[in-house]
Amino acid sequence: MKFTIAALLAAAASASDAYRTNFMQHITEFGLSYGTVEEYEFRFAQWLVKQAHIEEHNASESSYKVAHNKMSTWTDAEYKRVLGYRQHADEELIATVAFPNATVASSIDWRTKGAVNAVKDQGQCGSCWAFSSVAALETAHWNTSGDLVSFSEQQLVDCVRTSFGCNGGNQSTAFNYWESHDAELEGTYPYTAKTQSCSYSESKATNVEVATWNKVAANSPDALKAALNVGVVSVSIEADKMCFQTYSSGVFDNVKCGTQLDHAVAAVGYGSENGQEYWIVRNSWGASWGEQGYIRMAIVDGAGICGVQMGPLYPASNN
Repeated sequence: MKFTIAALLAAAASASDAYRTNFMQHITEFGLSYGTVEEYEFRFAQWLVKQAHIEEHNASESSYKVAHNKMSTWTDAEYKRVLGYRQHADEELIATVAFPNATVASSIDWRTKGAVNAVKDQGQCGSCWAFSSVAALETAHWNTSGDLVSFSEQQLVDCVRTSFGCNGGNQSTAFNYWESHDAELEGTYPYTAKTQSCSYSESKATNVEVATWNKVAANSPDALKAALNVGVVSVSIEADKMCFQTYSSGVFDNVKCGTQLDHAVAAVGYGSENGQEYWIVRNSWGASWGEQGYIRMAIVDGAGICGVQMGPLYPASNN
């Protein structure tokens, strides 16, 4: 018995050493540093929680994999700061648009058309609503002009008074703002990941505005497909669960993700794999998250995985 206990203790110590080695590799990969032993141990504990989830999930026969990422050492409170979708009070009054003349292809990916910019990173700022809105407008502008430009999320964070900057917002407020304000380029109004005073300059802005915008019919895969054949669609999801946070690859089909919308992203297309259809969704957590910043979400009826089909919004550019 003594030998068995000693062997178990040795195995546990060896496993602990391996985890600490992996954690040090994580620190190096993401450029982290800690000023105290207490902080190091606290962050290691957060990392271990994610490690346990990763090991358990990846041992199952699932259609998707999970892995560590830049958020593996974050607390739940730190993670939820980047989940900045806030439902707008007048959202129910927004008109629903149909796309009766849209040719619905078997698959579509606006990235392959050169109509989607590289994935951006919102940092630790609840500005996902701004990134979702900008992604949709950039493709809408490409549709009318043939030019792919990068519009400023910071302009929305600072200047949309009906949202709350890094404390959250709603894509409908961004589209309303653009109906009366020209969009500035990211190069002239760069992103800072914090809320500042509005520095909008009409003389520096483009002449691009939102001509019109509408809701896509909710809880309808067919309606969202039709909209995606016209352009990129701004969508909202629930993203506060660890299963979503740690996603790394594959078709995400976890119904435990929930449908309490708290994060804004952009649908850029759809496709299928092994008979399972999926949405191609662009996140704003940088290219190190997911599949180079994207997640493929299984297409199911109703609200959809993580509620992705509950409130799609589609803007059209004036030029």
